[in-house]
Amino acid sequence: MSILSYLHVVVTTRLAELRRDGERGDSPVPTAVIIAGLVAVAMAVTALALTKARGWMNGIPGYTVPE
Repeated sequence: MSILSYLHVVVTTRLAELRRDGERGDSPVPTAVIIAGLVAVAMAVTALALTKARGWMNGIPGYTVPE
């Protein structure tokens, strides 16, 4: 029974320490780098969707690009 009490105290103490420190915002990657990466991915997805849409529209017989 004493080992269970010991484990309980160790776990609750560690959880309390983790909750107290919390997130301090110390990130190894700056926010600007993350945003630039997201923009690059969004541009790649948009380009892929545009390419697929053009290919699909060009597959329609008699289709001409509207002016």
